Amino acid sequence: MRFFVTIFFTAVLIAAGIAAAGEIPLNERRSGYTFMAPDTQAIQDDDTANPGMLWVLDGESLWKKKAGTANKSCADCHNDASTSMKGVAARYPAFDMTLGRPVNLEQRINLCRARHQEASPLAYESRDLLALTAFVAEQSRKMAITPDTTAELQPFVANGRDFFMKRQGQLNLGCTNCHDDNWDKHLAGSAVTQALPTGYPIYRLERRLRNCITGMRAQNYDYGAPELVELELYLMSRAAGMKIETPAVRP
Repeated sequence: MRFFVTIFFTAVLIAAGIAAAGEIPLNERRSGYTFMAPDTQAIQDDDTANPGMLWVLDGESLWKKKAGTANKSCADCHNDASTSMKGVAARYPAFDMTLGRPVNLEQRINLCRARHQEASPLAYESRDLLALTAFVAEQSRKMAITPDTTAELQPFVANGRDFFMKRQGQLNLGCTNCHDDNWDKHLAGSAVTQALPTGYPIYRLERRLRNCITGMRAQNYDYGAPELVELELYLMSRAAGMKIETPAVRP
């Protein structure tokens, strides 16, 4: 309760007392890593200490595990992930021609399970889906984010930007009010970063979007809702050219 009271009063001060700064210039964009204390950076840098690597290792096992009526593993189609998945996370969300809309990495994994393994989808935020997503994303570590520039995607990117800028909820805040206007400050003891998704899935092994929406006291969306995928798509466009850091540690 104390945490939410702190969020409430901090958010009200932000909304009432600070003028909007606008989107962050490209030359000022920083990953969440730069907002960490040195001790936290050291945890992320050391694969033997980074707790997110436990999920990556689980994902590697799941990659080789046969599933579904087709009795296939991910490796049966994609072989060695270090080659076949290299760069994949750097360009997701991507446009799915069959569905006619963008899908994020978790949805792509579940689509592959349905289409090729004939297996049931993994639940959002489940350990297995987070593990597979972390494993696939880790194959792109240190690669530059290169958002999908397919023309069909552009309206969805625009929708994601509109969502980011729009004030909503009981606090009448938009994502931009924290992450463009007040980055490098603190909210309830946590660093306010620039909302650049360079390290997701991030330990505490989560997708952050729904948690932030709850903090704004706005109506939330189901996991994988089109609005959240569009927002993720826009956030990746903000981070274009920055390096993938998965699995990162939350600042």
